[in-house]
This record gives sequence, C-alpha cells and structure tokens, in this order.
Amino acid sequence: MATYVVGDIQACLAPLPPLLEKASFNPDTDQLWAVGDLIGRGPQALETMQFLHNLGSSFNTVLGNHDLHFLAVYAGIKRDKPSDGFQALLTSPDIDVYVDWLRSRPLAVLLDEGTFLSHAGLYPGWQFSDALYWAGQVSEALTSDKWQDLLASMYGSEPKAWHDCTSHQEKLIFTINCLTRMRFVSASGQLDLQTKSGLLSPPTDKHPWFSHPSLMLLPEQKILFGHWAALEGHTGNAQCLALDTGYIWGGTLSLYKLESATFYRIEQQ
Repeated sequence: MATYVVGDIQACLAPLPPLLEKASFNPDTDQLWAVGDLIGRGPQALETMQFLHNLGSSFNTVLGNHDLHFLAVYAGIKRDKPSDGFQALLTSPDIDVYVDWLRSRPLAVLLDEGTFLSHAGLYPGWQFSDALYWAGQVSEALTSDKWQDLLASMYGSEPKAWHDCTSHQEKLIFTINCLTRMRFVSASGQLDLQTKSGLLSPPTDKHPWFSHPSLMLLPEQKILFGHWAALEGHTGNAQCLALDTGYIWGGTLSLYKLESATFYRIEQQ
C-alpha cells in the first residue's frame, strides 16, 4: 500500500484523474489524502466532491479554509457568492451527505509517526501532539449539534496569538486559524492573516511559519501542507513540503508519494 497526498484541488477536477494515473495510484490498495481546499473558486465543485466521495475509504482529507467557508455558506452564515463556485453543489440532492462527510473530516493528522498533515502548517511553538489535540477539539465541535455556532464565530483575525486565548472557544478559533489560514507569524507568536505574498516580500518583522525560530522539528519529522500558492512549492526547509502549487492560478497540481518522497505534477492545460 502506498500513501499519496494531493495539493489544493479547489474544484478543478480535470487534472486529478490523469495525475493519479501518472503516479499509478490504485484505489483498491493505496490511500489518497488531500491537504484541504477541495472546493472553492474553481468550476467543478459538485463533480470534485462526487469524484472524491466515490473513492470511499481510499480517500481522506484535512479541512481547508475554503471547505470551512463552504460549510458556513451551507449553514446560511455567509452569503453564496458566484466567485465561490458553490451553486451546483449547494443545489445537489446529495448536499446533506457531502456536508455531513466534510464536517467529520479532521483538521490535522499524522500520516505516519513522523509526518504531520494540515492545510496551512504547524503553529511555531506547538508540538505535533498539541496541534492534534486541538484539532480534535475542533472536530468535536464540528460534529456536534452546535457546529454552526463555531463557524459563525470563526471569521476575523482574533485572537492573534495562543497566549491571548482566554476561553475554550477562542482556542478553537485560534486552532482553525493556525491549521487553515496561517502564513506569516511574528517573533512573539502573533498570526498575520492578511499577507498572502511569497518569500520575496515578507511583512516587516514576520517569519514564514516554517522558518520561525520557535518551530522545533526532530530530524525525522516533516510537515505536509497546502494553502500558500505564492510559495510555488518552495519553502527552503526540507522538512516542510508545500503542496499547493497554484493550479487554480495557472500553475500545477501536485501529488506527493510518501514512501518514496516522489513528487508528481500536472500543468494546467
């Protein structure tokens, strides 16, 4: 059995089947994970969800910010905008099946003992165990009867740092921001959720999370993440692998095979 991880699909289904074929993915024996943002902005939200859901137990995903936003739109918390590309999915007769399935997906997982997967990365100062614990707390809330309350409160940039969290709810919101929205972090641990640039134009006194001095990884540990297309797959840190290579923006869709550390890519046609 092989384990594969695909970057941000964002409702661009067309390149995924040929990419899986290129990598010799076998749904009968292999496992495919996604870094999140299965949908959002692209033209094939319904088809993407159908394809991935039909893979059954051979597919799983961590949640991305666009996936959570879709749940908020479904719940009536946010307005459905044409730019989201959700309309066909929202009017599907199977919409409740897809919503329940998404709500039960994790925010972070360990693919093996040393490989951490989340949409945006790992908050500097956290161990894998910290992120997994709080991701689990978010999952408990998302699968509860009050899941809409959490989504209604997740928009915004506060609290900015872990040490600013004074309630359980604030810790859940901060965890969502870290695992689905984070890019740059200040020396004191404050998230900058506005800047979306690459490494050539970082904000003043901020570090990309994967080069932050408080990020402490053991030699055998690595992090797989998506979310940050402006990196174009480059972090400068061999232990932090960026899989969002911006297919939706004219780049490539990337797939990573865990056992052989092999990348596969397909360019936009």
